[in-house]
Amino acid sequence: MENIKQYVQENKDRFISELIELLKIPSVSADSAYAHDVILTAEAVKESLEKAGCDFVELCETPGYPIVYGEKMIDKNLPTVLVYGHYDVQPADPVELWTSPPFEPVIKKTEIHPEGAIFARGACDDKGQMYMHVKAFEYMIQNDCLPCNVKFMIEGEEEVGSKSLSWFVERNQEKLANDVILISDTGMISNTQPSITTGLRGLSYVEVEVTGPNRDLHSGLYGGAVANPINVLTKMIASLHDENNHITVPGFYDKVEELSTVERAEMAKAPFSLDNYKKALDIDEVEGEAGYVTNERNSIRPTLDVNGIWGGYTGEGAKTVIASKAFAKISMRLVPNQDWEEITQLFKTHFESIAPKSVKVKVTPHHGGQGYVTPIDSVGYRAANKAYTETFGVPAIPVRSGGSIPIVALFEKELKSKTILMGFGLDSDAIHSPNEHFGIFNYLKGIETIPLFYKYFVEMNK
Repeated sequence: MENIKQYVQENKDRFISELIELLKIPSVSADSAYAHDVILTAEAVKESLEKAGCDFVELCETPGYPIVYGEKMIDKNLPTVLVYGHYDVQPADPVELWTSPPFEPVIKKTEIHPEGAIFARGACDDKGQMYMHVKAFEYMIQNDCLPCNVKFMIEGEEEVGSKSLSWFVERNQEKLANDVILISDTGMISNTQPSITTGLRGLSYVEVEVTGPNRDLHSGLYGGAVANPINVLTKMIASLHDENNHITVPGFYDKVEELSTVERAEMAKAPFSLDNYKKALDIDEVEGEAGYVTNERNSIRPTLDVNGIWGGYTGEGAKTVIASKAFAKISMRLVPNQDWEEITQLFKTHFESIAPKSVKVKVTPHHGGQGYVTPIDSVGYRAANKAYTETFGVPAIPVRSGGSIPIVALFEKELKSKTILMGFGLDSDAIHSPNEHFGIFNYLKGIETIPLFYKYFVEMNK
């Protein structure tokens, strides 16, 4: 693999243009209006795997969107790497906040990405990072240096809970058998300091509905005489945290893992500037659970946040009504040992119990997943660290992410294999937000680094 840098540079323009074409397809899995585009993207990924050198590629039908499966099996006695990624993307809303159309990719230079970054929905999460693996595989095929078997499993429902993936994995364990799972759907500390994500938070996502009167009422004739569901909902939500930003749901913290002072000290070695953090977000102060610093609050501690709230009249001008209903969407990020289904039930029981008799409350669970921790002494972790060290010149730092990839725990349960999270995105890449982007440096560096993981993983397994 001595010529990997040369191969990347010689094919740089093609790699970028191919990704741009993929990003033009609005594969928004959450909105049925884009169903045709999601299918088109699956077909495009299938074609890219065929061109890259897979011997067998298929679109596997599921109850939802298809899973793209591909493989290159060179020797059953060699290790097998299973690459996971997703081709669906988040909705682009609010579109008016984008500086360029979300599905018309453009390359712009930024302070963090002076060589340029591709701005488009899905650029980093996860089309850009998924496509790094396709191009890294292409390199190994073209240069006859693929050291082991490879399987690809690219899904189209990650952004809506991966329900069909669970169905697929449970029914295809032999097909998906592997020695390690490789995912790039996370980030790293900076372009000079790589990191490997060793922990992910779980997730419980619910929607709540508060109903008062049987219709919208005139706020002058009825105001002060009947419960206003919006007022009630906001009070109920406010009560979910105490003065120390501690979540008040009974039993919520019963199984939370408390890290030792030694482990917290290791985490603190990761470079972090609170001033730069606040500046990047344009805030004057941070906020969170008492007793923990920012990098702990967003990684090793559970959270509860309102993701959306609505009710009543929100159009232009005034309409003086007491709404019949009020709604909110709430997500809880969970740490290892917290079971998402148990937490969902604890929340439902508590939220219903704190509602006044003047309203009715309905809690609807949507989706969730378990947290995950991977050991840093595994062969997979050591191989990834050696690959990063070679391409970046410094060892990677193990970090725990505040995000959730629920399928990682599913993989360990069903496929009995560990997952290595080799992310190349940055916190500043605005995933799930307007103006999402992915640095050209990061994209190409991923293509350069991934083949080295294969090399060292095979060597360390001998």
